[in-house]
Amino acid sequence: MVLTRFGIALISLLAVSVIIFWCVEMLPGDAAERILGRNATPEALALLREKLHLDLSAGQRYLRWLTAFLSGDMGTSLVAERPVADYISSRIANTALLSGLALLLYIPVSITLGVLTAIHRGKPVDHAISVVVLVLMCLPEFVIGILLISVFAIKLAWLPPLALIDQARSFGELLELIALPTITIVAAMSAYAVRMMRESLIEVLESSYVLMARLKGLPKRRVLLFHALPNALGPAINITALNVAWMIGGVVVVESVFEFPGIGRLMVDSISHKDVPVILAISMVMTGAYIATNLVADILVILLNPKLR
Repeated sequence: MVLTRFGIALISLLAVSVIIFWCVEMLPGDAAERILGRNATPEALALLREKLHLDLSAGQRYLRWLTAFLSGDMGTSLVAERPVADYISSRIANTALLSGLALLLYIPVSITLGVLTAIHRGKPVDHAISVVVLVLMCLPEFVIGILLISVFAIKLAWLPPLALIDQARSFGELLELIALPTITIVAAMSAYAVRMMRESLIEVLESSYVLMARLKGLPKRRVLLFHALPNALGPAINITALNVAWMIGGVVVVESVFEFPGIGRLMVDSISHKDVPVILAISMVMTGAYIATNLVADILVILLNPKLR
């Protein structure tokens, strides 16, 4: 299964690179016009296009990029005139920090709330959490971010509205700067996971083997943690993989709202400047992360489920 998925991943990466390249090609103008501006002379544009190899056909430029990429070279940014790998590495690290912190909070929050709603189903706790979850499911991530800024940054003045982490002078200040974007991502992702966890755990708690464990006199906590919860985690892991896939794209919106210097915001800036090598490199990184996440999720589901194992 792993070898098959790996082969499909390579084909998917190639297809994504072709689609992204031609989508960028359909945008009006080119990088030379974006760099020099509207007042550039035709001679200056011609010289810069030749320097950036924009005088070649689209197919030639794509093959040139693909050959370099397969040899481990992501190319050179047309705008920054720096190797793409060096240019995006710090942005990838920033996004990895934000995403990793969000995942560290998302997993215990979604599991805990899902378990609470399942074991207290039909009670006020279940109703209260379910209402909040349904509201969050209906709100886009940028709306959640704007609401958080309005409440915690503007009205209460507890947290900074912008995540300018380059200005952080300590780890505590760094956590304070990325608190709002992290909470935004966690709130957007946890809504679906809590709902899925609740439905899955209720089904497992009503199964015959859980009933048998209870009849044997096992403590409720042991039944929940060692019999019910492992079997209910399968759907939750799958929805987590989908959430991580959403986060790969959704982080672009969140980073733009909070001015976070991550790979998503760099992607938006690169599209506006039509910096094709940077756009393609970021697309490959995002697609690779999406494919790897789904593969890890499938393997975890197999390991947790005795029938599949």
